[in-house]
Amino acid sequence: MTSSFADLGVPASLTSPLAELGITTPTPIQAATLPDSLAGRDVLGRGRTGSGKTYAFLLPLVARLMADRAATSRRGRAPRALVLAPTRELARQIDESLAPLAAAAGLRSLTIFGGVGQNPQVRALQSGVDVLIATPGRLEDLIGQGHADLSRIEVTVLDEADHMSDLGFLPAVKRLLDRTPRSGQRMLFSATLDAGIDVIAKRYLDRPVTHHADSAQSPVSTMSHHVLHVDAAERLHVLTDLAAAPGKVIMFTRTKHGAKKLARQLNAAGVPAVDLHGNLSQNARVRNLDAFSSGSAPTLVATDIAARGIHVDDVGLVIHADPPVEHKAYLHRSGRTARAGNEGTVVTLMTDDQVRDVRSLTRAAGIKPVTTRVDRRHPLLGELAPGERALVPGGYATDVTAGAPRADGSGRPGGGGQRSGGGRGRSRGQGQGQAPARGRGQARRQGDSQGGGRGQTAGRGQGTGRGQGTGRGQGGRGRQGAGTGGSVVAFSTSSRGGGRRG
Repeated sequence: MTSSFADLGVPASLTSPLAELGITTPTPIQAATLPDSLAGRDVLGRGRTGSGKTYAFLLPLVARLMADRAATSRRGRAPRALVLAPTRELARQIDESLAPLAAAAGLRSLTIFGGVGQNPQVRALQSGVDVLIATPGRLEDLIGQGHADLSRIEVTVLDEADHMSDLGFLPAVKRLLDRTPRSGQRMLFSATLDAGIDVIAKRYLDRPVTHHADSAQSPVSTMSHHVLHVDAAERLHVLTDLAAAPGKVIMFTRTKHGAKKLARQLNAAGVPAVDLHGNLSQNARVRNLDAFSSGSAPTLVATDIAARGIHVDDVGLVIHADPPVEHKAYLHRSGRTARAGNEGTVVTLMTDDQVRDVRSLTRAAGIKPVTTRVDRRHPLLGELAPGERALVPGGYATDVTAGAPRADGSGRPGGGGQRSGGGRGRSRGQGQGQAPARGRGQARRQGDSQGGGRGQTAGRGQGTGRGQGTGRGQGGRGRQGAGTGGSVVAFSTSSRGGGRRG
């Protein structure tokens, strides 16, 4: 086996930043594809999740662009490389992996995705970039407005190519590829290469070289698989017990509503958890993923949006709270653990009505799990997630106003307040004084707003009960502190202007 990147033809200027990251030995997918990709050939590469596919395509991409130093110095230059990814989170992580290589090569990169304002992206395009990392929807919008141009693309990469070949993405992907020069190099990478990818490969790739770094089902020797057969009434209790153990846990649900509901239930039970799904704003998605990565919220409850490309160190346990529909999703979800040679455990919860589906699923994935009938007191739970169980009253709460996440349920929104728990409450205050808040649970909300004149302050928040809101207003706008557990939006209206926010 090749022992170094230099042996594969990677320029020395790129091996140095890799070595600083502790990456010195090529993974199987890198060793298999780099000789062809560095030579400029079109490549189809399959490697299991966590196998190093990102650097397998970033290294030849950067090596090709850095060969033309004059092009990298032109102001207002059109992008010369395009990486398409299915999710914003994956686009961000690809850009983070690219950053040290781009710095060494003097290249500029830009991530383009929806859910955020487009003006910063437009200004960056006008200044000139070398590498675009984009989700298809926003990129098509910017092209339609005349802000983006793909006519000078030399290298195009589809990451998670099987997902990008699904009907939901395929029309946009084809339109974007049609805008890139036919003479450019194209690379498709994924954990699975199936018939859907053939549609793109036959139309857009020129005599591609296909490399399979492992089997199509991609079982990982350091990953253990378990199916826990539970009664529906025990499901939440079993999930809570597993998540209360030390270490990072990712739980997957089938729907966005299910992810939001389960995260709320876990927090109510004392397990600090955040959710990740398509209904969240980009800021909320970034904040929640950062909270999980840092360990301040060690449990992430997610839809399949987190199944592909999301890399967080030291995820020891992946739980299919809802079994996925098909085996590719099972493999991608499970691949969030046991990465880079580390050990990991994958647990699938199965109720009585899911037995047949789960058996078909694991068979298609090439997995032979250990199936056990359990309840919340079963000793196997302690073996799958060892360590003392720890619960935090209120779970995880995010201080939206101050931007400071707290795992202990405390925060200081507005003029001051505390929060812990869930539920909703409302309060309205006018002038000076106190007004009762009505809600569900036991929330306490307190805060000050100062302005210039008389005003009204209305707040919506999440808490667990009844509380009081305090408003001192002299016109203008003010913010009211928020109570227990969850996000709070507070606003004020005034009959007199010219105030300041308190």
